[in-house]
Amino acid sequence: MTATHTASGTQNSKTMQDYFTHCQDCHADLSSHDAFSQGVPHATFARMRREDPMAWSDSSDGSKGFWSITRLEDILAYNKQFDLLSSARGIRMEDQSEEEYLARRTFQETDPPEHRQTRALVNKAFSRPVVAHYEGLIRELATEILETAFASDEFDAVDAIARRLPMRMLARIIGVPDSDGEWLVAKGDELIANTDPNYTNFVVDQVDTEEFRLMPFRSPAGLELFDYAKKHLKHLQEKGETDNVLSMILQPTKTGTVMTETDFRNFFCLLVAAGNDTTRYSIASSIKAIANFPQLFQQLKEADDSIYETAVDELVRWASPTMHFRRTATRDFELHGKQVREGDKVVLWFVAGNRDETAIDDPYTIDLTRSPNRYVAFGQGGPHVCLGMWLARLEVKVVMQEITKMLQGLEQSGEHKYLRSNFIGGIRYLPVRIKRA
Repeated sequence: MTATHTASGTQNSKTMQDYFTHCQDCHADLSSHDAFSQGVPHATFARMRREDPMAWSDSSDGSKGFWSITRLEDILAYNKQFDLLSSARGIRMEDQSEEEYLARRTFQETDPPEHRQTRALVNKAFSRPVVAHYEGLIRELATEILETAFASDEFDAVDAIARRLPMRMLARIIGVPDSDGEWLVAKGDELIANTDPNYTNFVVDQVDTEEFRLMPFRSPAGLELFDYAKKHLKHLQEKGETDNVLSMILQPTKTGTVMTETDFRNFFCLLVAAGNDTTRYSIASSIKAIANFPQLFQQLKEADDSIYETAVDELVRWASPTMHFRRTATRDFELHGKQVREGDKVVLWFVAGNRDETAIDDPYTIDLTRSPNRYVAFGQGGPHVCLGMWLARLEVKVVMQEITKMLQGLEQSGEHKYLRSNFIGGIRYLPVRIKRA
């Protein structure tokens, strides 16, 4: 697939628009992970936005069906309404018993005011000013990683670059040895990529995971991470360290609230899984973009750093690594003529909203200067806005800056492969060939 570019450096979307709306199945089963194994079924979402923006889907695995909200304006509006659409019964499509929910939940699966109270414990560690102090470290790590990758003319950009920077940063910010980073990320993959046999032997929809139903993501990796978190918590308490994110989180709030051991354990698992994967797939998508559309590469290379005030948001919109969050209706309501009942599952499809033709001009175009950029990849506007948003944006920015400084260009050299998941959208394999300065 190719595309031309305008003088401003944005790609002509006609070829991509035709691809997404004519070459894919317009009636993909959104409950199936296989429907996403060749990429996001954009044609299905385009049809739904156009014909049925509040659509009912039955689940192919026998669980309860769900409503899909696919237009950006609706997603932005309903993402705020936690009193109507609750996170406190799960944020993925799966059905959970009350026992499973209570054992596995993190602050993501709570509503205000409880969510605000827990978030107050962790917000300070991921605020924009705190994250800004990491830029020097991120740039140092990124340069080292890129120099190692660029020792070869051709390599898998996901393994060599996109996976490694978040992994190295994760180890640094939570205060664990770099040597543990590889193991932690592998376990995080087993959790959040529990639908892909490339990452786990306990594929959630292919084997019996009942034994692990009280573990995060129904994965045995949760047991190992719980044990690691318990030991690391003891280490932090004994050493009295204060120079990493987890140490900051363990400090009492102004009201004297302290994170419990159970909350710490669950938050640690969330940080290891979500704190690595979504950034990885944003970086992978960004590399794929500049590898396939050389004008984007040149635009980043030739512009001054001010372009990143808009470019990062556009690249993250394009990637949309967290494709949806599920909510549960707390009472009956109507949307687009459809009657939603209390207890119904309602899925906010961020990945569909980020290609909404009715709200975004030319949404199949990567426009690095797009402003304003009303997208929802970080859950903007709602109480659950992504905790690691500023860190993810900074990592994407630094990688793109350093790649375009160090190279004359790069190109995709073979077929890429996607993660098998309808929850996290990502490229798990991306062969590229570099053009040296």
